[in-house]
Amino acid sequence: MQEVKRVILVLSGKGGVGKSTVSVQLATSLRNAGHKVGLLDVDLCGPSIPRLLNLEGRSIHQCEEGWIPVYTDETQTLSVMSIGFLLENRNQAIIWRGPKKNAMIKQFLSDVSWSDLDFLVVDTPPGTSDEHMSVVESLKGHTNCGAILVTTPQAVAVGDVRREATFCRKTGIPVLGVIENMSGFACPTCQVLLS
Repeated sequence: MQEVKRVILVLSGKGGVGKSTVSVQLATSLRNAGHKVGLLDVDLCGPSIPRLLNLEGRSIHQCEEGWIPVYTDETQTLSVMSIGFLLENRNQAIIWRGPKKNAMIKQFLSDVSWSDLDFLVVDTPPGTSDEHMSVVESLKGHTNCGAILVTTPQAVAVGDVRREATFCRKTGIPVLGVIENMSGFACPTCQVLLS
């Protein structure tokens, strides 16, 4: 992790608000802006990053420095790590308790050869559970770490993201911004925004 300049956690208190989609869009936008980017999927029970990036079926390999992430193309400017690469198929379930999840996340953060990244985007599961605490504990001492909170306009989702902001405040992670996803629809024909 010493070679990672900045870490961005993508968080939300609620599932289904588009955290993984936002994580992929953020990572690819940073890469397209000329940065070297890593994307870490720590949603161990619902790893969707390999599918969103059309990387299913790819394999993780080992080298002396640790696990080699999967690259999206030959430029090797976007590297990806997910438990999804270790599963036989996307329907295989991960049925692990907290300690095993924590160990896997710590291994993703310490044993992956990220190699000199400008940004590491971390896609997290919903809530403020073991996975989140493992990430925060593993990133202690990393000076350039912040969070983007993702919500939708529904009152329940907004309430849940407020709790996520409290989690960030209590753990000392600065909130870089809030994205209200799915807040409107732009008609492709007339460009009128419908909410």
